[in-house]
Amino acid sequence: MTITEAQSEMRTALMGGFMGQLVSGILWLASAALATWSTDYWAIGLLIVGGFFIFPLTLLGLRVIGHAATVSKENPFNRLGMQVAFVLPLSLPVVGAAAMYRPGWFYPAFMIVLGAHYLPFVTLYGMRMFYALAGILVTAGLALAMYLSLPSASGAWLTGVVLVVFAILGRRLATPEAVA
Repeated sequence: MTITEAQSEMRTALMGGFMGQLVSGILWLASAALATWSTDYWAIGLLIVGGFFIFPLTLLGLRVIGHAATVSKENPFNRLGMQVAFVLPLSLPVVGAAAMYRPGWFYPAFMIVLGAHYLPFVTLYGMRMFYALAGILVTAGLALAMYLSLPSASGAWLTGVVLVVFAILGRRLATPEAVA
């Protein structure tokens, strides 16, 4: 199996990351809503605990819309997908340290880590749009932490919207027949 074939299979099976980003975007928007209208405690808890369920919810969502997310055992990117999945939970101590230093940095720090997490998706799916997604999240996270004085939930709202927009874009790019 060539790299191009492996990327094509991943792109087709996971619809260019559509459902995963949609689930993640909804999770970030729910966290933003809690941060805005409830407490940071519940907002942060939802994002961290809910994050562990993104992949199973992604597979469930794909099944619900009638899309079988099957990838052959020969696909070398199965391992890359697993490695990418562990980047975020293993980066949470860095996010926590930033938030302990300055509580308003929780969402910006998470945005930076999330953006970095999306860089390997360029190789995983063979889709350059993930460079843009990573760049937007990292740049916005840095700007929110270092230069802008906005409510802490602003980063969560922005991330949720960006993820939903890129989910739709990824689906359009990966499955053009789905929008025809």
